[in-house]
This record gives sequence, C-alpha cells and structure tokens, in this order.
Amino acid sequence: MTPSTSGAALPLSVPLPVVPHAATSAATSAAGAARAPDVDVTPVVTCEREPSAAILGTYARAPITLVRGDGAELIDIEGRRYLDFTSGIAVNALGYGDPGLREAMHAAVDAGLVHASNLFHTRAAAALAEWLVNHSFADRVFFCNSGAEANEGAFKFARRWARDRGGPAKHEIIGVRGSFHGRLFASLGTTDRPGYRQPFRPLAGGAYVVERDLDELEGVLAAETAAAVIVEPVQGEGGVRVLDPGFLRELRALTRERDIALIFDEVQCGLGRTGWLFAYERSGVEPDLLTLAKPLAGGLPMGAVLLSAEIAGAIRPGDHGTTFGGGPFVAAVARYVVERLADPALLAAVRAHGDWMQESLLAIADRCGTVRGIRGAGLMWGIDVRAPASAVIGRARELGLLLLSAGDHTLRLLPPLTITREALARGLAILEDALA
Repeated sequence: MTPSTSGAALPLSVPLPVVPHAATSAATSAAGAARAPDVDVTPVVTCEREPSAAILGTYARAPITLVRGDGAELIDIEGRRYLDFTSGIAVNALGYGDPGLREAMHAAVDAGLVHASNLFHTRAAAALAEWLVNHSFADRVFFCNSGAEANEGAFKFARRWARDRGGPAKHEIIGVRGSFHGRLFASLGTTDRPGYRQPFRPLAGGAYVVERDLDELEGVLAAETAAAVIVEPVQGEGGVRVLDPGFLRELRALTRERDIALIFDEVQCGLGRTGWLFAYERSGVEPDLLTLAKPLAGGLPMGAVLLSAEIAGAIRPGDHGTTFGGGPFVAAVARYVVERLADPALLAAVRAHGDWMQESLLAIADRCGTVRGIRGAGLMWGIDVRAPASAVIGRARELGLLLLSAGDHTLRLLPPLTITREALARGLAILEDALA
C-alpha cells in the first residue's frame, strides 16, 4: 500500500588518511568525489580518561567523534566520511566549510567587538533586527541565545500583553499535541513529550498541551484566561507533521476573535527549511509572535523573537533581558546567514528538492515495504518505519549516512539547504539499503 504524505573540536595535529565506507566508496568514486583532506586527529591536550566522560550524560551520543566538515559531509576522527542528513538538527543550513560564512566570522572578529552587553547600542544587532522586520510581518525583534529561550521569551511577552488586556486571569499558554518547544519549565509545559516532562514536575503553571483539534481548541481557548497558543507550522520532534493551512487559518481567526496571541515556533522549520524564508508564508497566516533559532547564526548560538507592534507595545524596559543575546559578533554573522537563506534561487531549489524527495521516498517505500508513512516539505521529512528508528539510524550510520529520529518509529531527514541533488540521491540510496 502506498504510504500517506502531507504537504568546539579539539586542536589536532597528526594527519590520517580518509577511510571510505565500504558500502559507499564505489558510489563516491563514480560521482567523482575526492578523498577528504588529511584529518588531524591527535589532541594537543590529553586527558587520563575519555574526553566525553567529562560531559554530563544528557545525550545518548553516537559512537563516532567528528572533527571536520566539508559541504554536506562530516568526517570523523578515523577519517571516515558521513553524508549528513541531520545538519546539526537543522542548524547547519549552509553545510560545512561555507566560504562566505567563514569570511563573515573573520570580519566580525576583526572588528574587535565580540560582546558589548545590551546596555549599549551596536550596529550589528540593529542591522539584523531591521533586516528581519523588513522581511517579515514583525515590527520589533528580541534577541537571545537558543530556541528554548526564544519560546520562553515569547511566553513572557504574550503574558505581559495579555495582562494589560484582561488582567492576571488572562495568563494561560497552550500548546498542541505533537509539539516540542524546549526543555525549560514553561516551554516544557507546552511540549508533548511525557518522558521529558514527568521527571521535572511541577512545571511552570498555566502552560499545558491540548489536542491538535479545532473543536477542542475552541473549548479551551477562553478569552478570559488564555494569553497565547503556540504551534509549529511544521512539527519537528513530534514526527515532522505539516499543519494544514486551513487549520492555521481557522486558529488565526479564533485567536483574533478571542483576543489571544498566536505564536509560531519556527525554531526548526523556519529560515528556508520548507522552501520559504518563514514557514508561515506557506499558509499565508501571520502570527503575533514568531520564534527563530537553529540556523540563524550559522552554528553560533542565537535565537530571536519577532513581535507585532501590538505585542511589542506592551513591553517595558526591565520586563525581560539577556546578557549575550544579539551580541555584535553573532549578529554580524547572522546577517550574512539570513541574507543567504533568503536568496530566491536557494529557496526555489529547496522547494524543487522537496518535490523530488517526496517522489523518491514514495518510490523507496513501494520497493522496500518497511515504510508506513511519509510527511514533509522542502528539506524537512519524516518517515514512519516498522522497525525501531534507532536500528535504522544505526545501520545508516554504518553505511555512511547520518539520520535523526522524531519518535520511536519515525526517521527525520534534515539535510543542509545547500545540498546538491546528487548528494540527496546518494543519501536516499543509502537510506534504502538501511531500510531493507
């Protein structure tokens, strides 16, 4: 049956040769790909124990150590190449070794002003904010350091605005089924991952999750108590689920009718990932607040909240703050990144790649019989599989392809937005072998 669809490395000094994966060396040779540059692998600083033993174990890390990137590929400490369909979880939209990104970083450092604090104006932050405003629905921008911080900031801004509109009772922040908005106390409250939530209860009050259903939302979004509802136009961690434009339009109408702020979390799906600069452009629905992070500064930690004039008008000095957010170094680099990601030719290529990916994934599903469903847009795809996703990811890694999960039985594909069609085809060929 056809599945359903919907729209800081250690300093290194001693070179090692590249060891190609047996399963991919022939394909790489046929494609004319060169061996990786010599990879230095001896740490300047040594430890009595494994370097990773000093890192708190909050992640079940794959058994490889990455030391270099090249285009859409990563290279490990043994010199093996991996085609990367993770992009650092949607962060490395420009791939690895991008010359313009390197130049932007060098220019920002050469200015001699890495940090200044938000007690002063800087040109880089102002220029980036103006660019984001000029290219979106927004009138104001708040900078921070991550997606979770951006969502927590958006919650505060929405509550501040809502208190002015309806008093202290108007405070609830509501997420929907399948959502992921972060791991801090309020963002976790609106995240639909019980395993993430349970060990840390009680979470922030007034933040909770309801079904992704308009009838239920109509019942819980009370004008007197609801401050905001937050949704991802394309849910990432929740299985790569593309929210229907009709659903978003009706939700927008409901929130306007009841004077409730609408927040779009585009931390993962924004900035070109769907083939549009902002994912909301696919539906034509504009939110009151929008959160960004992951690819925003090309791998440097940065987040942002975009606000309408109405929401921004409720915010006063002291209502929120950040030490590092919008620093001149990261802001200057981010300006380069967003200009690249807004390139119409790049966005058109992402959309075309997305159409090709859907056709190719459906064909793979028909051939292998181990796929139950396919969803996605642009270069953001989820594949429901019969086997545990972790098993498929492990097999793919051994064959030279890096993948993500989005649930126990869902694979997530997030290649760099600059990837070539040839590299995409090579990755899908490896994926098909891993699914067999």
